[in-house]
Amino acid sequence: MKYKFAQNLKINMKNMKKIVVLIFCLVVFNCSKDENVDCNCGLIVSDNVSDYSVVIRSNCSGNEKSFTLSQGDWMNAHPGADFCITNSSGW
Repeated sequence: MKYKFAQNLKINMKNMKKIVVLIFCLVVFNCSKDENVDCNCGLIVSDNVSDYSVVIRSNCSGNEKSFTLSQGDWMNAHPGADFCITNSSGW
């Protein structure tokens, strides 16, 4: 009788360890949206040298919008990089 109780206790401890690890993973790797996302920033999708413009996909909405930059800013804005537009309220 005592042997079965000890065996059941070991099984329950193994299950408890799995549950604790699962809860830890859920807390650490939660999929909640980051609250500190800047809606004036996004990923540069494409650029156009003829008018120094870039198309940026918003971090918040996923919408794409074209912005004309100064030549100096355009030189530092590379497709695939993150870029922020300071005079826009998001798009």
